[in-house]
Amino acid sequence: MKKFVLALGAVASLAATAHAQTVVTDTDGNGTYSIEELTAAYPDMTAELFGTIDANADGAVDADELKAAQEAGTIAG
Repeated sequence: MKKFVLALGAVASLAATAHAQTVVTDTDGNGTYSIEELTAAYPDMTAELFGTIDANADGAVDADELKAAQEAGTIAG
């Protein structure tokens, strides 16, 4: 019974984490995220924060840059 309760707690924790994930949508379908697309998912997005996430400074955030920012805690995942 104790193992069941622990397993149930783990599943509930994972479900809560999955539910809390922020969804970013590539609305124009170009394979990267613009500041407007990130602002839709992260209302507190600023040009400065976008520049920090855009590691290669090409004016767009790709999936790897977004993942790195989430893993670093720069933005919520």
